[in-house]
Amino acid sequence: MNGKILLSVLDHLESEKGIKREDMIAAIVSSIKATTTKGVYAGLDLKVEINPNNGDIQAWAVLDVVDSVSDPRTQIHIEKARLYKPDAKIGDKIEKPMDPKDLGRIAAQSVRQAMMQRIRKFEKEGIFDAFKDQIGDIVTGVVRRREKGALIVELGKAEAVMPPSERVAGEDFQPGDRVRFLLLDIEHTARGPEIILSRASKQFVSRLLELEVTEVQDGSVTIESIVRDPGYRSKVCVRSNDPKIDPVGACVGARGSRVRNIVKELGGEKIDIIQYFDDPVKLLEESFKPAALYDIRVDERGRRLFFKVADADLPVALGKRGQNARLTSKLLGWKLVFEKDEVKQDDPTKRWVDQLVKQIGVSYDQAEKLVAGGIISLEAFNGVSAEDLVDMGFSQEEATSILSKIE
Repeated sequence: MNGKILLSVLDHLESEKGIKREDMIAAIVSSIKATTTKGVYAGLDLKVEINPNNGDIQAWAVLDVVDSVSDPRTQIHIEKARLYKPDAKIGDKIEKPMDPKDLGRIAAQSVRQAMMQRIRKFEKEGIFDAFKDQIGDIVTGVVRRREKGALIVELGKAEAVMPPSERVAGEDFQPGDRVRFLLLDIEHTARGPEIILSRASKQFVSRLLELEVTEVQDGSVTIESIVRDPGYRSKVCVRSNDPKIDPVGACVGARGSRVRNIVKELGGEKIDIIQYFDDPVKLLEESFKPAALYDIRVDERGRRLFFKVADADLPVALGKRGQNARLTSKLLGWKLVFEKDEVKQDDPTKRWVDQLVKQIGVSYDQAEKLVAGGIISLEAFNGVSAEDLVDMGFSQEEATSILSKIE
């Protein structure tokens, strides 16, 4: 290759691509040696130099000085060796210049190959430098194609991949779609850095909340933990660092506007926003709302929470295919044990008591006294006087108050 042409190419790569001249020269030398020592030159110990000032390429065959040549590719007789080095002796190494014509075609091919490889490597290294600070952030890309179940996405001048394991079931993107992703990681492979995207990560939900909720951005509301069943349901625990701010209300937004935007981005995935409590019992009750729990017991040693739930609330507590209970267990980090209370769930007495508490507004103890006295509904109060209630164990004041609630 003409030295002037090589120099101009090296100058261009240094100014336009930012590839240093010495790095490019080293890559070219390595490529020439690798290419030349194949085929007829196999086994040859080759020394190659490129003059950084004029671009000239020179090469030498490095040969062992011997008194009997068995392999001319690696050895030279001492008499011939002294033509290149008058004081040569057996055991020395001689650098025999190679004819540039012999290297011409090979060198030209090697230069082109080395330049293309170095440019590709540089561009991939540039991709890592450009995106390494965005790991964990949300990026927007254009879907280009599918390859073996993975989605190939264009991020500006770079290509990224969303593996099947990071996709959400039910999401089907087409080439040309603009989609938001979490930049999960940059993996170093034999082909260079590879950008890994995700929409299934729980961190994706966390970052969406940060973008949508001002209070999360400024730190007045913090996300304590997130559990997720991608495409179906996420549960998010939030805590307020400012007593004036309701963390759940801040994340949900006015009339649910903020959480609704996140649900839309996630294709309808249900998002439960839960206020965080250090007390696992309070956090348990908060996580299962609107289902009501009772008789909660804590096994600290086994990290288990035992509790009971009414039959009517059981479907809500469990969720579809037990999803709500499973996610809540992960969120708390405790094993949840549902206990069935045969008496409380099957005895109609409890149902009558609960009904009176709800309909009249009496206390639970007062309702139990009324049921015990045969008053199990509003209709049963017909003809009942204050004296009748006093006979059941109520004070005159309580009896008057209860009857006033019936009127």
